Amino acid sequence: MPENDPWEYSLSIPNDPRAVTICRRTLRLILTMHGLIRLVDMAELLATELVSNAVRHTKGPAALRVRWSGTGVLSIGAWDADPSPLELPQPLALAADREGGRGLALVQACADVWGWKPLAREGDQGKYIWCELGTTPAPARCTV
Repeated sequence: MPENDPWEYSLSIPNDPRAVTICRRTLRLILTMHGLIRLVDMAELLATELVSNAVRHTKGPAALRVRWSGTGVLSIGAWDADPSPLELPQPLALAADREGGRGLALVQACADVWGWKPLAREGDQGKYIWCELGTTPAPARCTV
C-alpha cells in the first residue's frame, strides 16, 4: 500500500547515455520500496523519455526528480542545462512514422498532466520538464 507521507528524491546525472538506464532502475527501486509497484511500468516509460531528452539534446548535466504527494500523485521531472524553449510535440499518431521525436508525444499521451518551465539549478540555467501520474486508473489513452 502506498505511503501517505510525501517524499522526494533527486538524482544528479552527467551527460551520459548510460544515465538513462541508471535513472530507470533507480526509479523502479524507489517506487517498489514505497509500495507504488503498480506505477512502475508507466513511470519508467515517462522518466526514460524525459531523461533521454535531457541527455540527448543538451550538452550539460541533468537531473531526475521523483516526488510523491502523499495524496495519490506521483510527479516525475527532468532538469537539463539547456534554457532553449521546449518544442511542443506532435500528436503521437503523427509522430509514429518518425525515427525519433516521439518521446514528448508519449509523455503527452500517457501522463495525467505534463508541462515545462525555465528553471535555474545550482547556478545553471535550464528547463524542467515534468509529468504526473495518479494512483487511480486513468482512461486508457496511452497505447504503447
